[in-house]
Amino acid sequence: MLPFSAAAERNAPHIAAALAAWLPPRACVLEVASGTGQHAAHFVQVQPGWTWQPTEADARSLPALAARCDGLPQVLPPLQLDVLAPAWPVAVAGFDAVYCANLLHIAPWPVTPAFFAGAALALAPGGVLAVYGPFIVDGEPLAPSNAHFDADLRARHPAWGLRRLADVELAAAQSGFVLHERLALPANNLLLRFGRVAA
Repeated sequence: MLPFSAAAERNAPHIAAALAAWLPPRACVLEVASGTGQHAAHFVQVQPGWTWQPTEADARSLPALAARCDGLPQVLPPLQLDVLAPAWPVAVAGFDAVYCANLLHIAPWPVTPAFFAGAALALAPGGVLAVYGPFIVDGEPLAPSNAHFDADLRARHPAWGLRRLADVELAAAQSGFVLHERLALPANNLLLRFGRVAA
């Protein structure tokens, strides 16, 4: 039986609708930390003009990820991609978009600046960087479910936990990105659209 995420199944239609507004009908997308592959499989069925490159840090996850997307020619064979690696195994400037869901809070902080640095190399000029997940926003109350989730993450690993949106924006800026749009999605998650800082 393939790994399955109920949350990914629930949030996929909402994320797909937002991405469809941000990306052209034909686009090549790099997904960092694809997990179960449910997003990849869902998104290319909604937008058959998208070519999707899934990745995972753990090579042991790749067979299940490939099996999830079997029969979907728009989904490329999954690659092993360690965000912290000095070079990512993808083409420089080879993607119209880079997409990542639920990674930054389930990883040590150094993954966040490394993610933006790698995305800056992978994105073609004018490309879109989309990041999904729960965040702590200064001046806004933290939903009880997110507070509980944050506490649970920190109990599991002291280097994990929800990230302050201000800190994420600063890390993005260090790699030449600025936050252009912030969408509130169900279950107290945000979808963030970053673009390159104008020259």
